Amino acid sequence: MPNIGLYNPVSAEAILEATVKALILAGGKGTRLRPITHTSAKQLVPVANKPILFYAIEAIRDAGITDIGIIVGDTAEEIKAAVGSGEQFGVKVTYIRQPAPLGLAHAVMTAEEFLDKDRFVMYLGDNLIADGIRSLVEEYAASDANSQILLAHVPNAREFGVAELEGGRVVRLIEKPADPPSDLALVGVYMFDHNIFEAVHAIQPSARGEYEITDAIQYLIDKGCRVESHIVSGWWKDTGKLEDMLEANRIILDTIKTDIRGEVDSQSRIEGRVTLGKGSKVIASLIRGPAAIADECVIENSFVGPYTSIDDRTILRSSEVEHSIILEDCQVLNIGSRLADSLIGKNVKITKDSRTPKAYRVMLGDNSEVSVL
Repeated sequence: MPNIGLYNPVSAEAILEATVKALILAGGKGTRLRPITHTSAKQLVPVANKPILFYAIEAIRDAGITDIGIIVGDTAEEIKAAVGSGEQFGVKVTYIRQPAPLGLAHAVMTAEEFLDKDRFVMYLGDNLIADGIRSLVEEYAASDANSQILLAHVPNAREFGVAELEGGRVVRLIEKPADPPSDLALVGVYMFDHNIFEAVHAIQPSARGEYEITDAIQYLIDKGCRVESHIVSGWWKDTGKLEDMLEANRIILDTIKTDIRGEVDSQSRIEGRVTLGKGSKVIASLIRGPAAIADECVIENSFVGPYTSIDDRTILRSSEVEHSIILEDCQVLNIGSRLADSLIGKNVKITKDSRTPKAYRVMLGDNSEVSVL
């Protein structure tokens, strides 16, 4: 185990060269998104028709880091099938199996052999951050800090790890405190040098039985290491809950540009920014963006409202949907009302019976079939 100590300042260019690895955590069970995550990894649930995990990989690549370790658990095979070797993203991926979900610090322990003595970025695979992380990596590279953590002002600090600062330097961290000392929550991106390994081996499990990354960082602070903070000014989303998934979908859709690759008939209208994938057909319908419709979909005699993403091979007939995420191979048929604020899993069929309430709010797991009254 290495002796802990302050990192010797060197040039920003040299540190950037040393920051050659990243660690993405994709082993969580996603209990807050059940039933969707009973049959799918939470990191692969799509936002604007792209899996959340892909945004993390692209953010790391765009920061100039191409050697990525991905921590996996029970959904390892599904994640491997989606990401592969990393070639599609221009990176090299190494999969690291975490034997049990024992916390973020435990994930660092599990990846110690892969990370070796390199500086690295740790990124939670279900987080989205505006404008990526390149500037943050460069800021860390230009500093002599042993660690840098990202923070954001939040209204519900009790649900997060919370930081207490003195002049930008972190002096105390508390995991999910009953009485938070600030409203600054840890965002799911961390930067570390080799000293973190002594820290994760030194701490004990918390009351909830996990090795907390907040305890490991506090260990660094107590040993005299320099832990700096960066407060995120743009948006940040932890997509662990339905409301956050829908908000992330809204934020990403706000950035799209119109791209029509499918067919739109003369009775249909496209308003605002809309993407329509190959093989998709819009028939006698109104699509009001921002909205994203993937490949081989059929939208017929229907309305697709703002902030809606519809994945591959989905059929929407005589129905209305807005501010929702619909996964692949779904059917929404003749419901005669508006589906709103919803997340619909794969291969779901929703049809109408005799009575029609004004709106529906649903969260359905894969392979479900619902007949709506």
